[in-house]
Amino acid sequence: MKQVAICVLMLAVTALDQSLTAQTKTETQEVPAKTTAKPQTPEELNIQEYIKLLREDVNAERAELMGSVMQLDAEDAAKFWPIYRDYNAELSKVNDLRVANILEYARGYSQMTDQKADELIKNSMAYQKQRAELLAKYYELMKQQLGAITAVRFAQVENQLLLLIDLKITSSLPVVGS
Repeated sequence: MKQVAICVLMLAVTALDQSLTAQTKTETQEVPAKTTAKPQTPEELNIQEYIKLLREDVNAERAELMGSVMQLDAEDAAKFWPIYRDYNAELSKVNDLRVANILEYARGYSQMTDQKADELIKNSMAYQKQRAELLAKYYELMKQQLGAITAVRFAQVENQLLLLIDLKITSSLPVVGS
């Protein structure tokens, strides 16, 4: 059973490599204890370190992709990038909720109860809601600073990336009870 949980953890971490592209170096701070349980096993400690490294390594790729699609002139770029960095910082905190939920799922996967399954799906739905609200908040900020067309471009690209990330993560996790 422990091997199944470790396998689930590794699948989730592998899937998270794409989802963590929104993270920046400054976002690799330790997650507050109230949003996630502290790792207890060497495997969990290794996974937490792997997540931190992924967050650091993929920032440049994400910024490059966003920069090429946004097609900003110097004036708009000076407005866009600080807002985008703030968005990523907040997204990182929201993504910490997802990481904690996946780790909790992996820890209890082999002994899932109705109560735990209900708790985990509610946590997942809360994460999705917070992420959508965050994107809406930053769409409005972008619209105020850069106009609706640029803000929509940001929201479209970001939403597409988030959907691809979600697909990769969810398809990597085993269905509960199987």
